[in-house]
Amino acid sequence: MIRRAILLAMPFLLLFLSLFVGRLDVGPGDVLRIVAAQLLPIQRSWPESVEIIVVQIRLPRALMAMCVGAGLSISGAAFQGMFRNPLVSPDVLGVSAASGFGAALAILLSRSTLELQVLALGFGLAGVAITYLLARVYQTTPVLMLVLSGVVVAAFFSALLSGAKYVADPESKLPAITYWLLGSFNAATLRTVVTVVPAIAVGTIGLLLVSWKLNLLSMGDEEARALGVRTEQLKAAIIVCTTLITAAAVSTSGVIGWVGLVMPHMARTLVGPDHRRLLPAALSVGASYLLVIDGVARTAVAVEIPIGILTAIVGAPYFAYLLRRTSGTWQ
Repeated sequence: MIRRAILLAMPFLLLFLSLFVGRLDVGPGDVLRIVAAQLLPIQRSWPESVEIIVVQIRLPRALMAMCVGAGLSISGAAFQGMFRNPLVSPDVLGVSAASGFGAALAILLSRSTLELQVLALGFGLAGVAITYLLARVYQTTPVLMLVLSGVVVAAFFSALLSGAKYVADPESKLPAITYWLLGSFNAATLRTVVTVVPAIAVGTIGLLLVSWKLNLLSMGDEEARALGVRTEQLKAAIIVCTTLITAAAVSTSGVIGWVGLVMPHMARTLVGPDHRRLLPAALSVGASYLLVIDGVARTAVAVEIPIGILTAIVGAPYFAYLLRRTSGTWQ
């Protein structure tokens, strides 16, 4: 019970802490008053610049980091259960490569931030749709075919992305594409939050609703069908939900690796393999992790560190530790 309470409170505590951590020191009391002033008629006794930093810069960024971390983590947990493979991450079906190409195309064409997000989201959804259609065999979608089709689609869109980088202007467009692919919440705004968070929320709710069926699906297709689960419909629903979450996350923050791979394992060590407990725990752990990483990214050095670099630096050693501790078995 105590562990559940901690998991529930941890993301919101870190969200509050992230509002007064940064280059400009803002006390917790000031942060509380500034946030309350957005809802209540409180007399403003602080500089307008401080309110802009807290409300228009730090708050959207923290909300986006929390939602993206939670979404990628629960997507990874759902895919690892569906594929029965501990090495699966949310981009296994090619969504990240397809979304990356969509964003690179938008940068090449000098489109606005909103158009970049729409193109990245659209290409991500299209990439997974192609993967799913390629994997269909006699009205079924075998797990192995899904993985292999995802490899094919990811390779194809990665080639297109490399072509886009090759023809990009090396003085302006190429650095922009490269920086975007490394991942960052620097461009997060309240408008972005309102646009992207609902998509992540819909996908998350969908996964939580089928969490108990994931326990049966993780036993194998034949066992799940014997227990009355419509495995093809369930797989399609999981793929739609995870793709919506991942494409929405990538469209606004770039490609952030290792979160959807490592955080589900961390959640599994805390609450066990039961997906009814694992998926909510993955939400909490992923949200908390990316809030901490984002705080380090914007405060550790004078120049902001791309999120993808830090998640790889932290995630790879932790995954290696898990590998050695479990001797390659998934418990």
